[in-house]
Amino acid sequence: MAGVYDGAVQELIDELGRLPGVGPKSAQRIAFHILEEDQTDVEALAQAILRVKERVRFCEVCGNVTEEQMCSICADTRRLDSVICVVEEARDIVAIERTREFRGRYHVLGGSINPIQGIGPEDLRIRELLARLGDGAVTEVILAMDPNIEGEATAAYLLRILVPLGVAVSRLASGLPVGGDLEYADEITLSRAFEGRQRVHTPTPQGAGPQGSQGAVPSAPQRSVSSTSRGSTLPTPSGPVAQALEQPATQALGDPSAQGPVAQAPEQQAQLPDGEIPPDSQ
Repeated sequence: MAGVYDGAVQELIDELGRLPGVGPKSAQRIAFHILEEDQTDVEALAQAILRVKERVRFCEVCGNVTEEQMCSICADTRRLDSVICVVEEARDIVAIERTREFRGRYHVLGGSINPIQGIGPEDLRIRELLARLGDGAVTEVILAMDPNIEGEATAAYLLRILVPLGVAVSRLASGLPVGGDLEYADEITLSRAFEGRQRVHTPTPQGAGPQGSQGAVPSAPQRSVSSTSRGSTLPTPSGPVAQALEQPATQALGDPSAQGPVAQAPEQQAQLPDGEIPPDSQ
């Protein structure tokens, strides 16, 4: 697109094209939109750009953008001082604050480790993070890096230097997005989802009694198991059944010398009155 327009129009298109996410066609569309706007609106836009460069600075504590020495989050006394969430850029704080789930402090690194672009650990605000952990008030550090190669490298480096300090280190869970389809998820996303799975139900252990959850099925009474039958679930016989099993096979089949209920059955059948039919033969 260079050289198509003359003078100030082409300069404006070239400058707009240097913005992240703005291509040649988008830069041309924005430039012509500015030309069509009123003089007052264009001056207000230019003054806003100048003011943000003159007034806005980075927080001395966390690195967030602010017009004061300390941002509103660091100045809030209701925040938890024991938890610090480490993010790459200041705009990541806005995304986390929209969830209204985190009430701790933040620390902005100012980027991520990227050897291709020449960004190393010394170019990030890691020394400032270690200085904030020196007083021992922080008990947990949450690594909220982007789930890409640079974010993984940054998280691995921070984990290596934070573990010896004796603080708890955790990472944000990653996996399937809400409203997404399982069939379109890649292998890495699915593996992360399995690693970060959450148990939604745990069965009540046997013998919990009335203290278990309401509606739980009561456990059946346990029966004694013979020590000689390893792995068997059969109950140990007792009483007359055990006496019958201890008799030899010849006595159990009706030997006259047999004792017990099995041997008495033929004698009881022989002593029936005349003309009465045994119950088993009816």
